[in-house]
Amino acid sequence: MPVTFDGKLVVAISSRALFNLGDSHRVYMEEGLEAFQDYQIEHEDDVLSPGDAFPLVQKLLAINDLEEGRGRVEVILLSRNSSDTGLRVFNSIEHYGLPIIRAAFAGGASPHRYVSAFGAHLFLSTDADDVREVLNAGYAAATILSGAQLQQQDDVLRIAFDGDAVLFSDESEQIFQSGGLAAFTENEKRSARTPLSGGPFKPFLTALHQLQTSFAPERCPIRTALVTARSAPAHERVVRTLREWNIRLDESLFLGGLPKGEFLRAFGADVFFDDQQGHCESASEHVAAGHVPHGIANRKKQGG
Repeated sequence: MPVTFDGKLVVAISSRALFNLGDSHRVYMEEGLEAFQDYQIEHEDDVLSPGDAFPLVQKLLAINDLEEGRGRVEVILLSRNSSDTGLRVFNSIEHYGLPIIRAAFAGGASPHRYVSAFGAHLFLSTDADDVREVLNAGYAAATILSGAQLQQQDDVLRIAFDGDAVLFSDESEQIFQSGGLAAFTENEKRSARTPLSGGPFKPFLTALHQLQTSFAPERCPIRTALVTARSAPAHERVVRTLREWNIRLDESLFLGGLPKGEFLRAFGADVFFDDQQGHCESASEHVAAGHVPHGIANRKKQGG
């Protein structure tokens, strides 16, 4: 029988998000590809230190150790290295005991095209251009920002999401950007019973929710939260949309524009996904953050 990922949560991650490759990347930027290749081979037995997404990956893979989650999570390495220079990465994976067995080494090219080939629900990278390509192809993706790492003492994986332009489309954000808060609020009141369209992270949230339902609520190793700048009365449309999708979020925080960082720390987020670069930078002072360069706010920044 052929191997399939049916029923699995599949996450693809770049080598620089998983490990700290700062030294070798500097060699590449300052001295070129050949010097980089020589450096990687010379240091292939030197274990790499964990990168910004390493703790998240550890918790994801630990779900496979639980009876209800056995074999339900797959993490795949996507790298610009060649298989030759990437040996150091796989040696480090083995050193940390990470059960990552599948990889695509793109030999200097962007590996983003393999996200669809593997059917990944999420792609994490430090390369913003690769992340945009994956989002444009219709898959969830985020640029991991360097920042604070919460050291949780338990094994529960906590993932927090912004709403508009992440879980939901940016249709309401467009109204806010063009007409201001009053126009946004009036539209959300008028459309309270009309579900929002799905954003780039809806399929990932759906797969995550399906994995959660494998566990009894009191034993579930995953908690999710919506952390949004929305407040009443704009909350109703969000609640009804999630009900229409038949997706449960464990916690929902409607902050009415308050800074999100302290609330993310209180939730204990292992990662927070937001479309606003400024929100991500602020959140990264407290937790790991992933910027989702999607929607009208990011099109404006890119001059589109």
